[in-house]
Amino acid sequence: MCGIIGYCGPLDAQTVLLNGLTQLEYRGYDSAGIALFDENSKIHFIKKVGKVAALRKVCEEDPIVSHCGIGHTRWATHGGVTSENAHPHVAGKVTMIHNGIIENYKELKEYLQKKGFVFQSETDTEVVAQLLEFHYNECHNMLEAVGRVLRRIEGSYAFGIICADYPNALIAARKDSPLIIGCGEGENFIAS
Repeated sequence: MCGIIGYCGPLDAQTVLLNGLTQLEYRGYDSAGIALFDENSKIHFIKKVGKVAALRKVCEEDPIVSHCGIGHTRWATHGGVTSENAHPHVAGKVTMIHNGIIENYKELKEYLQKKGFVFQSETDTEVVAQLLEFHYNECHNMLEAVGRVLRRIEGSYAFGIICADYPNALIAARKDSPLIIGCGEGENFIAS
């Protein structure tokens, strides 16, 4: 079972995400990753096959000052255990993590491939990220694009999404997969 963590607020997001992923280790997983906005609103992502400790080591060697990001532990359901299949997945300006299974991902992938989209992984999550990027490019409104995607996908999901055009914003959506939102004073969390 996968694990999701997301944070926006005054604390060091990298530390919050790594600590959150450590708390989710009991679920079992094969890879872990995080995506963070830096102080210049650029998104950085780091993903590693193996334990959260390996991800933490890479992050501690080159820390990113951040106050918003998403993190994920993956248990392979689509595609092998590789860094390409680890989360988060990036498609243009969209970066996302996902728990669940998208049942119609093959049809959606074929649709996007016919439109010229190229895939880097074997995951259903990247299909959703690419579809979200497609709709975002159509409407230039992330919430509208998310709504369009949710109307097209079939299956269960919990998503954490960040977009390069919306620094320090975190979008979450769920259907049939667990995801909670924590609202604090000047900070917000998501977790599975």
